[in-house]
Amino acid sequence: MKTILVVDDEPQIAEIASDYLRLAGFEVIVAGDGVRALGAVRERRPDLVVLDLGLPRLDGLDVARAIRRDSDLPIIMLTARVQEEDRLAGLEIGADDYIGKPFSPRELVARVRAVLRRSEKQSDDPNLLRVGDVAIDVPRMSVTRGGKPVDLTTTETLLLATMARHPGRVFTRAQLLDAVRGSDAEAFDRAIDSHIKNLRRKLDSQYIETVYGIGYRVPDTP
Repeated sequence: MKTILVVDDEPQIAEIASDYLRLAGFEVIVAGDGVRALGAVRERRPDLVVLDLGLPRLDGLDVARAIRRDSDLPIIMLTARVQEEDRLAGLEIGADDYIGKPFSPRELVARVRAVLRRSEKQSDDPNLLRVGDVAIDVPRMSVTRGGKPVDLTTTETLLLATMARHPGRVFTRAQLLDAVRGSDAEAFDRAIDSHIKNLRRKLDSQYIETVYGIGYRVPDTP
């Protein structure tokens, strides 16, 4: 049974989320502030964290940063903050998904299942990544589609591999820039758009989705 840590300082919201997750077959731990959340992560080792941004004692973004320093534990941000800057901040830290309040408990359960499914896929073989019929051999920096080689540059391959490691996760341009920095002398913010355009031309637009105002992702395929 997978264990979900729900971190929210509003007891009613934490209770609703916990009830639906338990009914869906998950074990649930609840923490009401950031300090207790980090303690639960260390002691109980949950499989996923549903994390509110507005927390007492330690802000949700600081909790996420602390988690990311030590692990790739999946994180779903849950918050009433609607500004684009807040969404970007959570995604920059490495949140796997983002749900705004008020939220549908059923949608939360569906998002939890989807993120867990992605994380289980990642553990199969970290050196061989797949996006549909596209295969990325990371050590050899080679890419095939339907078994046929695809001629990608080093930067294009790195970008594709970065997103393919976390299907469904939105990557900002800054995150993608960090992933390829050093491999391309023209690795600046808007150059990422050009590399993405080339990837779509060489593969197909279905393999890379634009999330307007934020960045790019590869689709989460069953």
